[in-house]
Amino acid sequence: MNNNPTTNSPSELPLQGIKGLGLEGSFGFIKVAAAIPEVRVADCAFNASKIKELIEKATAEGVEVICFPELSITSYSCDDLFFQKQLLENAEKTLEKLVAETAKLDIFSIVGMPVRVANQLYNCAVVFCRGEIIQVFPKTNLPNTGQFYEKRWFTSGDFITTDSFQIAGQNCFLSTNHIIATNNFTFGVEIGEDLWSPQPPSSELAVNGAEIIFNLSASNELVGKHAYRKQLIEQQSARLHCGYVYASAGFGESSTDLVFTGNALIAENGEMLAESERFSLEPQLIISEIDVDKLRAERLRNSNFFNRRGYPNFMETPYFLDENSKKELPFNLTRKINPHPFIPSPEKRDETCREVFEIQASGLAKRWKHTGTDKLVIGISGGLDSTLALLVCVKTADKLGYDRKRILGITMPGFGTTSRTKNNAVELMELLGVSTMEIDIKAACLQHFKDIGHDPDIHDVTYENVQARERTQILMDIANKQNGLVVGTGDLSEMALGWCTYNGDHISMYSVNSGIPKTLIRYQTDWISEQLDEKTAKILQDVLHTPVSPELLPGDEKGEIRQKTEDLIGPYELHDFFLYYLVRFGFTPEKIQFLAKQAFAEKYTEDTINKWLNVFLRRFTTQQFKRSCSPDGPKVGSVNLSPRGDWRMASDAVVVKDRMINF
Repeated sequence: MNNNPTTNSPSELPLQGIKGLGLEGSFGFIKVAAAIPEVRVADCAFNASKIKELIEKATAEGVEVICFPELSITSYSCDDLFFQKQLLENAEKTLEKLVAETAKLDIFSIVGMPVRVANQLYNCAVVFCRGEIIQVFPKTNLPNTGQFYEKRWFTSGDFITTDSFQIAGQNCFLSTNHIIATNNFTFGVEIGEDLWSPQPPSSELAVNGAEIIFNLSASNELVGKHAYRKQLIEQQSARLHCGYVYASAGFGESSTDLVFTGNALIAENGEMLAESERFSLEPQLIISEIDVDKLRAERLRNSNFFNRRGYPNFMETPYFLDENSKKELPFNLTRKINPHPFIPSPEKRDETCREVFEIQASGLAKRWKHTGTDKLVIGISGGLDSTLALLVCVKTADKLGYDRKRILGITMPGFGTTSRTKNNAVELMELLGVSTMEIDIKAACLQHFKDIGHDPDIHDVTYENVQARERTQILMDIANKQNGLVVGTGDLSEMALGWCTYNGDHISMYSVNSGIPKTLIRYQTDWISEQLDEKTAKILQDVLHTPVSPELLPGDEKGEIRQKTEDLIGPYELHDFFLYYLVRFGFTPEKIQFLAKQAFAEKYTEDTINKWLNVFLRRFTTQQFKRSCSPDGPKVGSVNLSPRGDWRMASDAVVVKDRMINF
């Protein structure tokens, strides 16, 4: 199965990705927080004291930006008290004190308060850090129906008559068309209803460079509203390839007609990372990390994401912290890293597995009908890949209304075939009702060894590949003879590693598993076993528990599998993890290693991860020549290695040695 190229001496390949963006220390993660403080209606001093407590707590946790709810300095539910001069003056004085008292903290804080400019009152978000007010963002979309009456008190940010003013003793900008650029990332702010509008300001902020959006909100609770709110945030973060941090008013707001439950949410690119406990009577601080590296990779790949950074009507406020003056805190990743990124969550298991199965079968159905062939020809080894491919063939025949006998499953026992795998292959085909054939390849291989002058007692790559190519030759010739289509069984993980014999199992007429990695192959087969009768399911479960092996070397003294793939090239769950982050996001080896350490902390040591990551990088690079001429097959997920669409790479690219050996 391991067909090595004749030349494979790597020297230089720039796999290190984007550098020089200031993200190396935290591996591209920005630690953010959404905070829900205790408030009292119109008690600015009390509210600011509670805000300060959470700012200090977040700073101790290494948070870089913290976001509070809408109008958090005064509370949201002041109503006509917003017209009182005393409340407005108290709010401004309280802000000035809060900014001064947090001046030594290296954290961006975003609080909400009413801001008076000339004869207008704006619902604003104030951003400050190290004693400086950096930017004031006014709310644009003011709700004025049902339970909300904001236009009674506030003016939309669309009607600002000046872009600079003085607040809390400082001169600053009041603008809706600003983003803030700091050392490692850029961010923008929108407020409450802005997110619910047909054209959220965050959309404009994102295309002008904002990578994280903060939303200060005061959204009351209604039956069913929470689910819709989460959906909005997830969709907006996915649409904009951004991080989205949302903080909504909680306990302490007036309950005259509305109930505010303290909803804090942190999302990234469509995925919810963290959320608060609703209806809590205690202050809350939720913390997570936004992977800015990932967001930049998504935006880079999306040709429709038109980045207008520097657009004449949009402005950027730079504010860079002195890295030398910052207190060095050890970077601690709080978010969980999924060790199996290709496998769906339990609640999506049925939906995803059914969809994968249908994609495979629909692709094969089109190819079968288009070619007009009589049969599907497939080699069945009793291993995991050929088992799933056979199940896809059966699904396809049923879908087209064809007799399952038009599927010809061929077992081809060789020098390493065990009775366990052979019996499973034969019994499975019988239970599924397909046509069967057995062709022993040992005599043909011995003849070939004699023809090429190879000693059959030398169990090297030649010994293995002769068997793999003999099997492929048989399948192709039988297909010619019986007007058949050879269905390939190799999977995405094998393509990534080049763990296949060139012009052997590497070749077929349609490769149904080519878009599915090994971890998902296993998961998918397990799901299918639950849809079938007890006898068939029992065989599938035994296949699942059989060690992955090409069975090209003789078995051990007990006749059991000696050649175990994962002992030779490493665990497939690690390789699938490496594959996902290298191909999907273009991450550096260092970042992939860091993520793997987080994901597999309880299973693999750092040395083990480094060892197999080195193997993956070397094999992934040197084995491109096999992928460059791989057969057609259906794309299933976001990671695919088809040379015709998803992965174009020079076959003679090489790996940077010093990026591989020492991490």
